[in-house]
Amino acid sequence: MTVKPTLGAIFRTFGAGYLARRGTTGRQRTVMNHIAACRTPILGGHEYQCDSCGHTAIAWNSCRDRHCPACQGREAAAWVDAMRDRLLPTHYFHVVFTVPHELNLLMRLNKRRGYDILFEASAETLKTVLGDPERLGARPAFTSVLHTWTQELNYHVHVHSIVSGGGLSLDGRSWVASRPNFLAPVKVLSRVFRGKYLDLLTRAHADTAKPLVFRGDVAHLADRDEFDRLTHRLYLEEWVVYAKEPLRGPLGVCKYFARYTHRVGISNSRILSVADGRVHFMARHRAKDGTHLGMREMSLDAEEFIRRFLLHVLPHGYTRIRHYGLTAPGNIRSLVPLARTLIEESGAVAKPDGEDERDTEPPPDPSVCPKCGGRMLLRRNIDPERRDPFDTS
Repeated sequence: MTVKPTLGAIFRTFGAGYLARRGTTGRQRTVMNHIAACRTPILGGHEYQCDSCGHTAIAWNSCRDRHCPACQGREAAAWVDAMRDRLLPTHYFHVVFTVPHELNLLMRLNKRRGYDILFEASAETLKTVLGDPERLGARPAFTSVLHTWTQELNYHVHVHSIVSGGGLSLDGRSWVASRPNFLAPVKVLSRVFRGKYLDLLTRAHADTAKPLVFRGDVAHLADRDEFDRLTHRLYLEEWVVYAKEPLRGPLGVCKYFARYTHRVGISNSRILSVADGRVHFMARHRAKDGTHLGMREMSLDAEEFIRRFLLHVLPHGYTRIRHYGLTAPGNIRSLVPLARTLIEESGAVAKPDGEDERDTEPPPDPSVCPKCGGRMLLRRNIDPERRDPFDTS
């Protein structure tokens, strides 16, 4: 059996067998339906014809599900445009906060609550450390996005944040710029994050109005003594927080970060082939110390591949991109213009340095003929088939 190396084709080919042999939540089934139907006759489409050369083409409708790798290019480009109102003319840092693997199962059982705790702990860490008068002593602007995967599609919960290289002074009268290549000590960020996360998790454990779910291998953590033993052990560990190289040029930063905000567990470009019931794909290989060793091919049984992908389905309506500090929703009209003015007055405006200007290109425009560049005019609408993509009858 020949299967196209796309996530949608994998779902269409192996989805029925997966659903028959394994359980899924209603949310996971919905995401599978969307991706399997994406850009197929199931959703209908439009037929176009070029007014110059007569070339005809059919554009099948997209599912627009945020988990679908085929639908993220245009969404990412639109996000970059929308972010212009939040951009500051300064350099930025890319900071990553990671939750220890010991908490993976608890997070999976309590996704909405667990992810909220991660967002709050990481945001409060940045506000606390950068607001410390002994450090930067300023209010930064930052945007965070949730990721839950490794390149092998294993469950690995972390938040990526782009953080302004400086912030509004605590009295609101000046712009305080960070050093060009340094935002804050990583060890300090790590330890503050660890304390804030475990404090919030402990509060959630004690919340009888909205109790956490404990079952399976973490059922014993419902007992407060067992839970305290776990948190004590985690307090003794070093948590993984790291800052990547500083980024310059606000628009370039935004385009760079769009690759994180609109990334899903795996892109179609990383899927090499599907043969003999196995999915072959490329994944980044790292040494135990985190050193990047390059890309390598790996393969998974198709049903295991689907299982891993579905681990990363978000709760319905969950907000996975959040803005904080100066660029929080309530500050866009007041603090962002003030910060821009103060940055310009301070002379700390960052100049783009070329490498950051890599763009996030949307898919090809269906109104332009791929043959001659003429206009593609709508010829007819194609009604959707409205059938179950996993119905094999």
